[in-house]
Order: sequence, then C-alpha cells, then structure tokens
Amino acid sequence: MNLNDTKLNTATLVGLYKNVLVASPQKVQDSELATNKKYKFLGKNKKSVLLVNDCKDAVFVSEKELNFISKLLEACKMNLEDIAIVNKASEDINITELKNQLAPKTIIFFGVAPTDIKLPIHFPMFKLQEYDGCVYLSAPNLEELDQNTNEGKILKSKLWVCLKQLFGL
Repeated sequence: MNLNDTKLNTATLVGLYKNVLVASPQKVQDSELATNKKYKFLGKNKKSVLLVNDCKDAVFVSEKELNFISKLLEACKMNLEDIAIVNKASEDINITELKNQLAPKTIIFFGVAPTDIKLPIHFPMFKLQEYDGCVYLSAPNLEELDQNTNEGKILKSKLWVCLKQLFGL
C-alpha cells in the first residue's frame, strides 16, 4: 500500500490537526457558500466603479436607462468598460460579498438604499460619503433622473455636481 493512497476520514483529520490545518467540514462548506457567490454584472469594471440600481423590468437596466448611463459616463470621460452595473431587483445583494468580488473604489446607488444591500449605514442623497475603503453616492432611480421636467433637470444637476467632484472633472 502506497502512503499517497491512504485515506483518513474527516473525524480523524479534524482530531489530528484541530485548529492547525483543517476546519470542520461544516465550517468549510458554510465559508465557501458565503464567499463563492458570484454576482452577475454588466461592464468590465476597469476603473472599479460600481453602479447599483433596482430595475424590475430588465436583467441589468432597461435600454432607456442604459442610454442615460452611457451619456453620464461619456460626460465623466468613461464608458461601460470602466464600470460594473449590478441590479438589486435581479438578486439579493450583500455588500461585503459584492465588494469581495468586484473590489470597487466608488459605489453609486440609483434608487437603492444602502441598507437594502446590508450596508450598515444610511446617508442622504447627493452627498459623497467615505466608508470602509469606498466612496458612496446615493441618487434617485434612473427613471426619475431621466425626466424632461424641471424636477428631472434639478435632479440631474445635483447628480452632475457630485459626479464632477467624485471624478475630478
């Protein structure tokens, strides 16, 4: 019998190595479940900018909303390759897992409250907030922002002031 072919059961391994090399199988399984969740996103995330929205009618964003985002990005000298878009309506989001996967430096919420994705703080709209290694910006949903009304124009101008400050424009 070859030593490489020796099989030890889990109980024996845990007993031999306790807290040195092997965690209990249940802990390993739970840990893998917590850290292996992969969120679907649109974009390539080259500049570590994450947009989180809540669009119930599309996988990521509607075509109209995507056009609006594209115009915003162009004004900020970016494009879809620079960002990642995640739709809260498509799946439950845990901010810790999302940050582990995408490593964002900037997170912009469109119609999503920070507490909706298990972020333990709340902050007002149109106010840049630094927390846990990221800069956050909360804004109304994309549909509300993309209106050709006086209210829509006011919201867009507030967003633009924040984006200029955020991206040094």
